[in-house]
This record gives sequence, C-alpha cells and structure tokens, in this order.
Amino acid sequence: MTLEVKAWRRRRGMAKLLEALGADDGLTRYVGGAVRDQLLKLPVNDIDLATRLRPEEVVERLQGAGIKAVPTGIEHGTITAVSDGHPVEITTLRRDVSTDGRRATVAFTDDWSEDAARRDFTINALMADPLTGELFDYFDGLADIEKRLVRFIGDPLQRIAEDHLRILRFFRFYARFGGGEPDAAALQACTERANDLMALSRERIADELLKLLAVADPSPTVELMIARQILRPVLPEIEAAMVASLRKLVGAEAESGVPGEPLRRLSALLPAEPSLVERLAARLKLSNRARKRLACAASRDANGQPQALAYRAGTECAVDRLLLAGRPVDAAAIAGWAPPKLPVSGGTLIARGVSQGPEVARTLKRIEDRWVAAGFPAGEAFEALVADCVAGN
Repeated sequence: MTLEVKAWRRRRGMAKLLEALGADDGLTRYVGGAVRDQLLKLPVNDIDLATRLRPEEVVERLQGAGIKAVPTGIEHGTITAVSDGHPVEITTLRRDVSTDGRRATVAFTDDWSEDAARRDFTINALMADPLTGELFDYFDGLADIEKRLVRFIGDPLQRIAEDHLRILRFFRFYARFGGGEPDAAALQACTERANDLMALSRERIADELLKLLAVADPSPTVELMIARQILRPVLPEIEAAMVASLRKLVGAEAESGVPGEPLRRLSALLPAEPSLVERLAARLKLSNRARKRLACAASRDANGQPQALAYRAGTECAVDRLLLAGRPVDAAAIAGWAPPKLPVSGGTLIARGVSQGPEVARTLKRIEDRWVAAGFPAGEAFEALVADCVAGN
C-alpha cells in the first residue's frame, strides 16, 4: 500500500531537507502522526522524520545544506531542522536500553522495525517512504486504523512500565481516534497500573490531561477514566458527578460557537471552590495565568448582564462562567468583546469641584456602577450621568 505524499514535499523547506537527509536513498522516512492522520483523512500539521543517520551526521548534513540545526533532544537523537523558516523534528532510529517509567536510556540503530517497536501504539508506528509513498507497517497499524482501534504495541503492561504517561496517552488517543469499545487489554492494563501515575511530574500529567480535554468531546472518555479510577491517584478532586457538568459545557460551547477550551473544561470537572482550585492548579504547576483563569471560573458567578460581567471579571472569565452556567447565547454575545475604559478620571472630578480625598473615590465608584448598569453610554449620555453623580444625585 502507498500513501499520497507528493504534497508534503512541496511544503516550505521540505524538499531541501529531504535531499540533505538522503530520503530518496532510503535513509530517511516520514513517521508517526503525519502518516496516521493522512490515513485517517485528518488534517496533517507537523511532519516528523525518522532517519538512519546518527545525530552528529544529521547536524553535519543540515549545516552543509544551509539549514539551521537545533539540538532539541540530541542525547536522545532528536534534532529540529529549521528549513526556510519551517521547523521539522528529525530523530535517529533508536532502541531502548533501559527505562524506569519516566525516562529511557536509548541506543541508536539502523533497524526501522526496532525503532517502530519502541513506540506506544500501533497507529503511531507507521512509516512512509518520502519518494514513493510506500507504507511500512510492522505491527498491523493499518488494520487498527481501519477499525479505529487504539492498541499498544506488544504487552500493554510492559509498555506502561516503560513510560507511565502512556496511561493518559491511551485515553487521549482513544478520545481522538477511537471508535467503539476501547481495546480490552489496553484498558485493563491502564486500570491495573493507574497508581504508576503518581511517579510522574505533575507538569507532565497536566500537559497530557489538557491535551485530552482539547478533543472535540472528551466527556465519554473522561467518564470511562473516572469509572476505572484512573485519575484518583493524582487528581482525586475529579469525581463521577462532575462528568455531567463537562457534558453540559461541551454542549454549550457547540451551541455558542465558542471554541472548546481545555482549561474551561477542566474547571467543569472541579468543585466550585476558588481556593481549592488554586491549590490544585499550583500542584499541577500550571502557569499563573492558567491558575487565575481556573480560580475566576470556579466562582461560577454568572449573574447580571453579560457585558457587565465581562467588565468586572474580564471577557475570558465571563465567557467561561456563562458557558459553565449554561448560557451559550450570552457567552457568544461577548466572545471577543473588549470592555471599554471608564472615560473619566479623579483629576477630572476635582476640576469639577469634587473635594480631594475619599470623596473622589466614592464619586468615581458611583459613576462606574451607574455607567456599567446603563450599558456603557458615551457622549452626552455619559456627560449627563457624570454631572448627576457629581451633584450627589
């Protein structure tokens, strides 16, 4: 079987890169997600390459062709080539020497099947020749793609022992690519080894969980994970009762036309307690911006007019709260809206006769409250509102 790959060579910088890496001589192949997604008739974004060339030779060839080489993971054989401004990840064929569930020691090889054997799922181990499009399938990945089956290569327990993150990756790939019932052996292995997640850094767990929550509708998979107690060792705050909130949110996002957002969806799975959510966000080592967003959404206060809520809490948080509250029409109405700035200052009020000190702050607050309640009037209407507040009315 062959894959239609001619268009890939026409991508910016790709032909030059393939020539430098001897792709037409059988030294380099397309590998992984790009091959899988093309077969599934999904958009192909990043294209990764696997090569028989050792990392130092990859660098030498790239530099000789005038292509920037970035040693993003050179100890594991990975170089990022920047060809005509376009980055492509290139990895030397590898086999595992030892693993401890978090990291692997690797040795380089020139055996394509050895490299394929260390990958996680059969659908991710497919390769394609850049010249002919010939497919190389060492573990029946094509059959699994036809069945939309996410299946570990070899013994699932062994693959999880090599890298515990594969538990979460299984559910993410099932949520995105799976159809029908999950692979029974994989599901049982993930269930048995869920406690292995405790050995992982919380950053890796958060990253994988947010990727899962980014799929079109993660709620059935999250429900399965909770039923199997996959998340309990590391995120006991996420309970079965919260799946209904996630399902409702996904429906509200679809109705509003607002794109689904992983942090918003995580908020749907957490208790409506800002202090608890902040502690959890800190435990997951989320960015300060992400922590603030989760805490803001956790208050669940969606009362009042949408624009007034956006002015007080920020548009992003207001959209989150409105969608979580099941108000998709209101969320759509303010998505992308930039709240105006109060068009009056304390200096202006002093010039109009307001006494300096606390009275200025009280008057500004009165003006702001009435301005927001009135729908942010401008021009003469705003001037009249200011005059009325300065007069003490």
